[in-house]
Amino acid sequence: MSFGSIIAAALAGVMGSVPSNGPKTEQLEAAWQYSLQHQGQAMLVRAGGKTLFEKYANGGGPSQSFRVYSGTKGLWALAFLAAEQDGWLDLDHKAARYLPEWRRDPVRAEITLRQLLNFTSGLSPEFSLHREDWKSRDAHAIQAPLVAPPGRTFVYGPASLQAAHACFRQALGNRESPTHYLERRILSPLGLGPQRYLADKAGNPLLATGMRLTARQWAQVGELILSNGKAPDGSTILAPAQLSQAFRSTALNPAFGMGFWTNARIANGDAREVDPEETLELDWDQQNWTDACLSTNAPSDLVVSLGSGGQRLYVIPSRQLLIIRQGPISKFADAPFLGRLFGP
Repeated sequence: MSFGSIIAAALAGVMGSVPSNGPKTEQLEAAWQYSLQHQGQAMLVRAGGKTLFEKYANGGGPSQSFRVYSGTKGLWALAFLAAEQDGWLDLDHKAARYLPEWRRDPVRAEITLRQLLNFTSGLSPEFSLHREDWKSRDAHAIQAPLVAPPGRTFVYGPASLQAAHACFRQALGNRESPTHYLERRILSPLGLGPQRYLADKAGNPLLATGMRLTARQWAQVGELILSNGKAPDGSTILAPAQLSQAFRSTALNPAFGMGFWTNARIANGDAREVDPEETLELDWDQQNWTDACLSTNAPSDLVVSLGSGGQRLYVIPSRQLLIIRQGPISKFADAPFLGRLFGP
């Protein structure tokens, strides 16, 4: 069963019901203590729309925002999915349809938008794009070298996303910018408003990182997933089948979908716990994602919006459960945290 099918089945089984199988009080407290030991400052847990746990350390509170780092990627992934739903993009089209520069290169001409978004395009990571002094990140990303043929390896980095942004910009033309589209279609319906974009001198936002959210704001992204694509007012932001694409992993990395990490591999019985942050510190050609999962204790339909240094949004549709964990950069790890919540 594909991970999209797992998510769809989980959502279908819980819609209209409020589960009673959230973590127990002692499990929540154990997870909180682990988080505190790793400089955690915020933890929020909701089940069936009800708050089970909400604590802040060091004088913080609900209004305190944190950088979500790569949690930014998930929100942009939702915008790309909305653009496909609205007819502006087709993620399985070749990116060269929008990038004339790539039509002359027989290898780049084969890269799809989906491959750019799930990091299987073969483009070099180009982590220098995180700097804020770029004239045009998009222009640099389009010219980034290829380190592998498309569809052959997982290469996590900002270049692929910036190339996808260039495609998005071309598809929208003069109608609106991708940033405005993100705000209109995703952020505003979720009650989040404009964000911190780290735009370059040409106005291109950095898609890989940059946003700041409170725990309650980030929880709205989790509620979107738990409600099968609906906004707080009940209107549809994304159709269920469209939303599930964000959680559809590849054989190259079974723990990553499109802006979101997944735990689907444990459904196969041969899963291997991997610490994404630790693994991503290695060069792309030294990373091993074979049979990767985030936790052998957590359910297989767990999806995660993951930011550097322990910024996490965990969502489990089968339990109508979401968990936020935030704080300064630390050596926080998923497996021990989730083990305290879901382990024996």
